[in-house]
Amino acid sequence: MRRRFFLAVPLALSACGLAERPYAERRQWPLLIPRPQTQPPRPRGPVLEVRPLRAGPGLEARGLQSLETDGSMRTAFYEEWAVPPAEGVGDALRLWLANSGKFGAVVAPGSRVTPDLVMEGELTALWSEPAQHRARATLAITVVDQHAATTRIQLQRTFTGAAPLASDAAPDAAHAQLDAVADAFRQIEQAV
Repeated sequence: MRRRFFLAVPLALSACGLAERPYAERRQWPLLIPRPQTQPPRPRGPVLEVRPLRAGPGLEARGLQSLETDGSMRTAFYEEWAVPPAEGVGDALRLWLANSGKFGAVVAPGSRVTPDLVMEGELTALWSEPAQHRARATLAITVVDQHAATTRIQLQRTFTGAAPLASDAAPDAAHAQLDAVADAFRQIEQAV
C-alpha cells in the first residue's frame, strides 16, 4: 500500500502543471502611417536620402510599450509591431517625405542618385502613457547639406509627437502610437 502511494505522488504532482490554460496568440500590428494627402514630386527639387533610423535604448523590442506611473516600462509580450519599431518608423518616414511634394526624390541608402540632403536619426520614444491618456513618439533628426564646400548641418532637432489614448487596450494603444508618429512626421516635414 505504501509503495503505491509513493508511486502515485509524482504522478499527482505532475498533473497539477497540466491544468488547461487558454492559448494566447501573438498579434502583430503593422507600422503603417498613412499620409492625409499625397503630392507629386517637385520638379528640380532637392534629392533627400533618408538613412535607416537607429533604435534608442529599449526600442529594439517589437512589443508594444507603455510608461507606467512609477517610471517603469511595461512591454506587452503578445502584442507587438510587425517589424522592429525603428525600422518601420524609418521606412514610413521615407514614404511620408516622398509623398510630401517638397523634394524631387526621396531615396534610401545605396541608391545611384546623388542626394543633396541626407537625413539620419534615432527613434527615442514610442509608447503609451496611460496615466496621461496619451501616446508619444520622439525622433531625433539631423539633416546634412551634401553640396556645401564642407559638410554643413542644416537641421538638428528632436521632434515629439503626441496623440490621445482612448484606453489601455492594445488596439487603442497601437493606433494612438501611430497617430503620435504621424504628428512627429508633420513637424519634421515642416522643419526640413
